[in-house]
Amino acid sequence: MSDALFTDLYELTMMAGYHAAGRAGEEATFDLYFRQPPAGVDLVVACGLDPALDYLSTLRFTPEDLEHLRTLKLFADDFLAFLEGLRFTGDVWAIPEGTPVFGDEPLLRVTAPLAEAQLVETALLNTICYSSLVASNAAQLAAAARGKSILEFGARRAHGRNGALTGARGAIIGGCTATSNVEAGRQLGVPVSGTQAHAWIMAFDSELEAFREYARTFPEHCVLLVDTYDTLLTGVPNAITVARELAEDGCSLAGIRLDSGDLAALATQSRRMLDAAGFSDVEILASGDLDAVRVAELETMNAPIDAYGVGTSLLTARQDPALSGVYKLAEIHGSPVMKLSSSAAKTTSPGRKQVWRSKHGDVIGLADEQRDGEPLLIEAMRSGRRLLDREHVTEIRRRCLEKTGNVRPHVVGGVWTVRRSQRLEELRAATMQRLRT
Repeated sequence: MSDALFTDLYELTMMAGYHAAGRAGEEATFDLYFRQPPAGVDLVVACGLDPALDYLSTLRFTPEDLEHLRTLKLFADDFLAFLEGLRFTGDVWAIPEGTPVFGDEPLLRVTAPLAEAQLVETALLNTICYSSLVASNAAQLAAAARGKSILEFGARRAHGRNGALTGARGAIIGGCTATSNVEAGRQLGVPVSGTQAHAWIMAFDSELEAFREYARTFPEHCVLLVDTYDTLLTGVPNAITVARELAEDGCSLAGIRLDSGDLAALATQSRRMLDAAGFSDVEILASGDLDAVRVAELETMNAPIDAYGVGTSLLTARQDPALSGVYKLAEIHGSPVMKLSSSAAKTTSPGRKQVWRSKHGDVIGLADEQRDGEPLLIEAMRSGRRLLDREHVTEIRRRCLEKTGNVRPHVVGGVWTVRRSQRLEELRAATMQRLRT
């Protein structure tokens, strides 16, 4: 199935105009970036590059696509013929997935014939921004959990099937260790996690019978949901009974799950009951509408919780459900350009750029500068050919946890800076003066 029509109409009308004006093939450079992080996120994590490169590598208009465009009665036949042969032939420089990034820093720099670079705006923003949004929320959760496992449980609340799969990938990269979505687990090659719902417990005549049947079916992977009726009065005692029965058969109860109520108090009491019964190795998993703020609170209270299952707040990014990325022209036909605005935040920077990272901050400068620090943008695609090897999401997660762990203390401590280089500032001033005269 073609993705070529996954674009906003104005991309196509602009392309048609470029084509009619004889400018479709002019070399153009666009930057994809965000201005401000979403609320509740202190560190944005770059994500979505791999699927973005897949999209660019396979971009083409099928006969069915072209026939649909013909029905719109907007486009001339010569433009449709141009689209028939269109492939992405540009260059892409990008910040690798799993890297913490900041406002105004180009996550992607796309240089391509103008029509090609314009067409891909919608798809690139969609892919990079949502993936980065979920990965950033997952990284926030991972930091709040202080190294404990975060399990992604969000498929049923995600924004459609594609959102669930894209979100699961971003969640794993940001720090989650498993997903409840079996298809996501298959596609990503990551562990899947799940126990039973309250429906399982209610389907039997008693909670104890439900626990026993589940343990009989999954004796090596048994985690019991203990809050269907009364967590402390029946749930945990029945789980302990099943734990003893499993032990008699040479197996072990893996854990219990708390899904409602005062999780800190319930976890504390449950831990005492399990330890007193001789089951100190049974883990406690908490779920139930959690987010990074709540997880941080539970950790501050030293709640004896071993892992957290997070769904709705993670995949929907409920606190702030958008990373407001933009895709702005920075150079056309070798000439730097910029958007002017009465708002400083919406005034763009001209020219092809690079980002350098050193110990306590970043510098956004021009791509041909020689500066100290690590250049973050790397060549990902040349002349439409992918250069980056595909990485497993667990390797990207490892890099993400390492890099965010290095940067977050400086950000939280207020000593991280992001500034423009002197050369970029000079180019901004010169371009601004040229445009205003």
